[in-house]
Amino acid sequence: MNHSFFASNRLLSAFLLTLVSICGLGDSTFAQNAETPTQEKEAEAKIAKKARPKTEQNQFLRIRKDAKGKAKAMETSITRYEMTTKEGDRISVDLIGVVHIGESEYYQILNKQFERYESLLYELVAPEGTVIPKGGRDKSEGMTNPLAAMQTGMKSVLGLEFQLDHIDYTKSNFQHADMTPEEFGESMSKNEESVGGYALKALGQGMAMQAAGKGDDSFSMLFSMMGSNSEFKMRRNFAKKMIDMDAGMIIFEGKDGSTIIDHRNAKCMEVLQREIDKGKRNLAIFYGAGHLNDMERRLIKDFGMKRAGRTWLTAWNLETPKK
Repeated sequence: MNHSFFASNRLLSAFLLTLVSICGLGDSTFAQNAETPTQEKEAEAKIAKKARPKTEQNQFLRIRKDAKGKAKAMETSITRYEMTTKEGDRISVDLIGVVHIGESEYYQILNKQFERYESLLYELVAPEGTVIPKGGRDKSEGMTNPLAAMQTGMKSVLGLEFQLDHIDYTKSNFQHADMTPEEFGESMSKNEESVGGYALKALGQGMAMQAAGKGDDSFSMLFSMMGSNSEFKMRRNFAKKMIDMDAGMIIFEGKDGSTIIDHRNAKCMEVLQREIDKGKRNLAIFYGAGHLNDMERRLIKDFGMKRAGRTWLTAWNLETPKK
């Protein structure tokens, strides 16, 4: 079978996994517009031209390996930024990256971490005033919501848990800091974006990788679904694909950045400024790891903050359990 076909579909799989795992659309409703999607060759050229340098990629998501190079865990970070106001007040903001499907222990550690903040800004494309009940959303939603159905299928295949089922959003310090579905749809329309366009860009990226002579490990994904401990084999394959997406978040861009990353981040920063103006001094932003490169840039450039430390949390255990 044609290897270009495998490469393209591999990128589509990685695209979908990234969309629901590190970009955090939650209950969003995609906007569909009538614009003609970008053709594969145009996408390929754009990606080749604008791909971020390695130093800018994956700062907030990593695979930890042992001395022999064996994958031990996929980890997300908690990175602190600090500034001092003219009045002498010290303000700290922690960027807490997350993957939206992970170990149950991972989410319990995050729940304890969240208790430390005066204000915890979180992502969820949902109407203002939406309250996520403790224990997650209605399980019947997976029958009608395609993203929810995808997340449910992925957590089953990988033997992991879904974020909304474990994070307690009912705490008083939680502050919604994301677009409404109406804002999301309007932004995509104005920015000439569409889900179909994203998919074609993913196909273009696959073609670019194939043309560059990068190895095609699609068969390893197929074989990882077979035999014993298949969920851990699948985890290692999916984790590598999430880390190795060479063009970063470029596939999500429209004519002016992207709605999924840039425009939602801008909305979050508006809420952050509002919370600081209210007198909050110990804050955190809880967003998908794919958002944090841009968020760091905004904290440094727009707020005058400096990075002040980092810790790592295990999101996925990648070691096959010993018998």
